[in-house]
Amino acid sequence: MKKFKVVVTDYEYPNLDQERRVFENMDVEFVPAQCRTEEEVIEACKDADALLNQYAPISRKVIENLENCKVISRYGVGVNTVDLEAASEKGIIVGNVTDYCMDEVSDHAFALLMACARKVGRLNQEVKNGNWDFKVGMPIYRLRGSVLGLVGFGKIPQMLAEKAQAFGFQVVAYDPFVPQEVAKELNVELMELNQLCEIADYVSVHAPLIESTTGLISDEQFNHMKEKAFIINTARGPVIDEQALIRALKEGKIAGAALDVVEEEPISQDNPLLTMDNVVLTPHIAWYSEEAGEELQRKTAENVADVLSGYYPAYLVNQDVKGKVSLKEKAE
Repeated sequence: MKKFKVVVTDYEYPNLDQERRVFENMDVEFVPAQCRTEEEVIEACKDADALLNQYAPISRKVIENLENCKVISRYGVGVNTVDLEAASEKGIIVGNVTDYCMDEVSDHAFALLMACARKVGRLNQEVKNGNWDFKVGMPIYRLRGSVLGLVGFGKIPQMLAEKAQAFGFQVVAYDPFVPQEVAKELNVELMELNQLCEIADYVSVHAPLIESTTGLISDEQFNHMKEKAFIINTARGPVIDEQALIRALKEGKIAGAALDVVEEEPISQDNPLLTMDNVVLTPHIAWYSEEAGEELQRKTAENVADVLSGYYPAYLVNQDVKGKVSLKEKAE
């Protein structure tokens, strides 16, 4: 009998080869599952030593029924599927992968910005429709010297700031949780949200979706924006009040939008955004590259391998659990 049982609660990946490689030299029984409900998770995982989790609910009810679990590792940055308080109470480590897809999302945000700036989508469609006329793209403004405003200034927007600065952008940011000295080191000025909206030519949204950020960008912010400004969102759809955005676009308060995320996904076919020439839409793909997916699977499994080997994982979410477990810090 294997020493440890590791269950994948659910997954959408084509295979689990990365995880198997991580565990191949460990005494592990590796069990893939496709749970959707609390009851299915309990049935599959009640005697598991570790869980790898994508979307299946790891609620308090589930956690209270886990007899041997030492670690829950989530595929991704967010841990909204896991009841952190219940996990900590039971002494279960929760891990995630905080540096997942940073290059991909910052690249995609910049690609959307460029699509707006150079009117790529509109011009492409006009040419395909037989209209060879550059004037349909007017006006287009030079990037160098433009202002990029970042709503949220965590790791991904910090990476985007560096990329944008290479193109000559002045970068400003709004994030009440980031110290001034962090922004200053990156040559970025922190300011209030409405002030950012007033001066930015491009506003790129990177705030996490929590109660205080739901509808963070709404009528008030659009009223502060320049008529030539574009808004880009690669974070979560509800951070922008979608009806306010639609109003701002229809009334010409802003020049356009580029969205990888919307309030309802997949987007409803009667959504007015689908009919607007000045809106670029992609299907929540900013996170994706072949390399990012493989890295996420590997690092999620490595969190589990660390804990089962007696170490704190590289990506520990619930720091308050440290008083309840006897693990060692892993040497750098």
